[in-house]
Amino acid sequence: MFATAVIVFREVLEASLIIGILAAATRGLPNRRIWLTGGVIVGLLGAGLVAAFTDVIGDWASGVGQELFNATVLGIAVLMLAWHNIWMSSHGAALAADAKSVGKSIKDGKSACSILLIIVGLAVLREGSETVLFLYGISAINPDGQFAMVLGGLIGILSGASLGYILYAGLLRIPLRWFFTATGLMVLMLAAGMASQSAGFLIQADMIPSLAAPLWDSSAIISESSVPGMLLQGLIGYDSRPAGMQVAFYIVALVMIATGMKWVSKPQRKVQA
Repeated sequence: MFATAVIVFREVLEASLIIGILAAATRGLPNRRIWLTGGVIVGLLGAGLVAAFTDVIGDWASGVGQELFNATVLGIAVLMLAWHNIWMSSHGAALAADAKSVGKSIKDGKSACSILLIIVGLAVLREGSETVLFLYGISAINPDGQFAMVLGGLIGILSGASLGYILYAGLLRIPLRWFFTATGLMVLMLAAGMASQSAGFLIQADMIPSLAAPLWDSSAIISESSVPGMLLQGLIGYDSRPAGMQVAFYIVALVMIATGMKWVSKPQRKVQA
């Protein structure tokens, strides 16, 4: 039961952190709850399909299909998060002005919300499919522990979702003048972390070199199996033993997205001046 609870907790926590950050970051956008909920539903359905065809995916590309699948999902998510953050940088002032008026909308608000469905769907798809595969492996080892597995899964879901909601509620308490800067920074770190994780899967598939593995080892300070380690992994893509290529992907994603955010916000500052 404990192993099941930890596995489900970790996967649900990662997905709920992404959903919580995006829900807070899109504060003031009309109908965002509908798109977020739709993303969760689409992601769960996709996770079910992935679990059903796991053997096919695993055999794809000479046995590295699962790694390539995960890398692709993460890569698309990085692109969507980058677009989202850059868009928010150019519309943050308008959102801040209308944050207390949910009925109002701003230019391209609908398209911005539709991106939420894709990002959340991909997050739930990846974490959900991994959860199902892990649980399937546990049930195959211990077929008589069905009740304990279900109980552990429920504990993991409730714990992970609760921590994600606590983060979301905490973000909403940030003063509005700092709110979009804080959430924008969190989405930026989230995207860079996903880029690093994508590189990790490509290294496992022997598609790219590792450059150095590991570049450092901080597991003695913060273990990835600890709650702080899980939180950091979900928030910034923390890896206690990263390869050099993962760090390179992280830095490149961080710089490129930050540059795009700064570039689109320049005209806005000039107009306000």
